[in-house]
This record gives sequence, structure tokens and C-alpha cells, in this order.
Amino acid sequence: MADSFATLPLMSVYQDNYSRERVILNKLRKMILAGMVGLLIAGWSVNVVVAQSSGGKPMELGAFSVSLAVKDIAISRTFYENLGFVVTGGNQEQNWLILKNGTTIIGLFQGMFEENILTFNPGWNSAAQELEAFVDVRELQGNLEASDIEFKSKADPESKGPASFVIVDPDGNTILFDQHR
Repeated sequence: MADSFATLPLMSVYQDNYSRERVILNKLRKMILAGMVGLLIAGWSVNVVVAQSSGGKPMELGAFSVSLAVKDIAISRTFYENLGFVVTGGNQEQNWLILKNGTTIIGLFQGMFEENILTFNPGWNSAAQELEAFVDVRELQGNLEASDIEFKSKADPESKGPASFVIVDPDGNTILFDQHR
């Protein structure tokens, strides 16, 4: 770990133990928060291939991100930038931003929905670049309709291009499948 206690300046740099303890606590807080966010997102992203497509192959769900409902986008942006995230898309004046740290993607959305949402984007990779081949959101929906899954909304199965549907997992977590092309 590059940002560890071994990189802390020597005690003689500090005027008293309180200052040194504060520096150590701040470094610990940053490491713990970064680890917690990383584990949370990694825990959700481990099994993104969860079902079989109509051809019997694993169903590819698309790029994964966590969409966070935030109270103040400016404060949230600063918080996640302090964790090493970089803004890669969105418009803060419109109350939405996309941030990335390595392969981890989060969206910050102020006033757009009431709860955090797990999001899959069929047709995109983790860099939000279009994939040549992908499973259309309507095919994903059709495959899931046969399961005992609660839908909050559905895409029109006869439509083409951009579409979305929303399901709810057994614990009440909302999952959005949002295809942009």
C-alpha cells in the first residue's frame, strides 16, 4: 500500500503527539473509506454474469456502475475526488456526474431518484465505449421475465435502440438496465 504508515513523516516534524495522532487518524480514515468503497463495489461486481441467454451462454449484462442518489452534488463530488475518483462525464449544472477510479464507475445524481441504484449498461464497456456485439436490453428483459423477478418498469419489447427496464432484487435493491443505443 503506497499510502501507509511507513510513509508518515518522522515524529520530530510534529510539535506534539496530538498533531501526529490527527495525521495518523486522517490517513487511516482515508484508507478505510477507500477500502470500504472498493469492497462494496467489488462485492456487487463479482457476479455480473448471472443468467443464461437464449443460446445457453452466460448473459452479458453490460458495463456496471453504482448510481448514487446524493443530497448535494458538489459536496459528494469533492468527497469522491478525495477517494481518487475523477469526473469522466455528466454535467454538474444538470445535477449528474460520472466518476471513475480505475475500473470502478459511480454516478452521482442529485434530485433524480430517491435511492441508490445498481446500473448495467448493455452495449458499453467499462470505459463507456460502444461494443460491437452485445445482448440487447429487450433480450435481457425477455430472459428475466421467465424467472420470478419483480419488475418496476419494462422496455417495450417491440422497440429498437435505447431502452431500459428496472427490476428489484430479493432485498429490495433497485437494478437498472439502461441501454443508450
